[in-house]
Amino acid sequence: MTTSYVEPYVLPEHDVPHWRDVDPKRSYDVVIVGAGGHGLATAYYLAKNHGITDVAVLDKGWLAGGNMARNTTIIRSNYLWDESAAIYEHALKLWEGLEEDLGYELLFSQRGVLNLAHNLGDVREGKRRVNANQLNGVDAQWLEPEDIKKLVPILDTSRDVRYPVHGGTFQPRAGIAKHDYVAWGFARAAYERGVQLIQHCEVTGVSVDGNRVTGVETTRGPIAAGKVALCAAGHTSVLGDMAGLRFPIQSHPLQALVSELLEQVLDTVVMSNAVHVYVSQAHKGELVLGAGIDSYNGYGQRGSIHVIEHQLSAALELFPIFARAHVLRTWAGIVDVCPDASPILGLTPIEELYVNGGWGTGGFKATPGAGWVYADTIANGRPHPLAEPYRIDRFRTGALIDEHGAAAVAH
Repeated sequence: MTTSYVEPYVLPEHDVPHWRDVDPKRSYDVVIVGAGGHGLATAYYLAKNHGITDVAVLDKGWLAGGNMARNTTIIRSNYLWDESAAIYEHALKLWEGLEEDLGYELLFSQRGVLNLAHNLGDVREGKRRVNANQLNGVDAQWLEPEDIKKLVPILDTSRDVRYPVHGGTFQPRAGIAKHDYVAWGFARAAYERGVQLIQHCEVTGVSVDGNRVTGVETTRGPIAAGKVALCAAGHTSVLGDMAGLRFPIQSHPLQALVSELLEQVLDTVVMSNAVHVYVSQAHKGELVLGAGIDSYNGYGQRGSIHVIEHQLSAALELFPIFARAHVLRTWAGIVDVCPDASPILGLTPIEELYVNGGWGTGGFKATPGAGWVYADTIANGRPHPLAEPYRIDRFRTGALIDEHGAAAVAH
């Protein structure tokens, strides 16, 4: 079947193609549901690593307009468990060469990530994680309070404060990247290899014949596919329901905010698990602050004001200088959270239907690694070795990867 095609126009500032009206009414070897970071990375690596270019990436909105546009840009691999350290370290190594690979500027900055310890429990957990990281080949250091003060002079390390700093872990290779540039870089590279990117095409159903997926139903008509890959953060359970699958995933709002533009005062990323606030300073100068998830389930891209209030209160205790800054805007994304705070990645009980979801707060930092591993799994019809521990049947066998108390944040 033929397809009508409209040439993309170019946004001059970033040299990014914009896809307006590609006709989706035909069949594809692979349909990826979700044009966010993971979906675009998966499409790129399917084309680059496996020569699979008859791929359509569908999104109900616009390119990377979901969680990819609503994260706090932090990249790190300092996770406790072997399975987590492996996939996030794989991602970090890809990050380190991603600008050259994509031929696109990502503003990737390896400024390090510092995780603060405020009590004896934090200290013990932090040192344990440093040791585990080093055993897994992940760069990690334990810093004493005086070392932290040298690294972050504006942090209040006094002993008579609400959240005393007893030390912290530091990963020097960690850092940040500009999230929209990352999306555009993957999109541009995938598009140049022949991948179709179809916006404003909401998936309303997953077609299954017997026990094999045959395509998807969309607001722009049915699309046949040899393989279907679910990859829409925040809506994994909704898509699973369409195929008659129930994933052990809950969706929660996750909030963050940015300040007005400021002079450079913070040269690394600082995270605090005990009070759950994390902050970095973007390239333009705004402070980027993240909070914990809202406790209720929901799909609204907004959150409770008390979460932001707690976040700002904690930030001001740690950084009194921030009291003079003004909040510019707040926002929320929707995160999928599995019971063990680790993703589901790989095959489903339905043949040729694949799932990538449940990353919680780990989605952005995993982007290239998840895309690489997911593409390999789809191309070969079996789990990539790094995806093997994240099989959905771990919830039946009890082989859980519980990062709730070990990921340096609350989830």
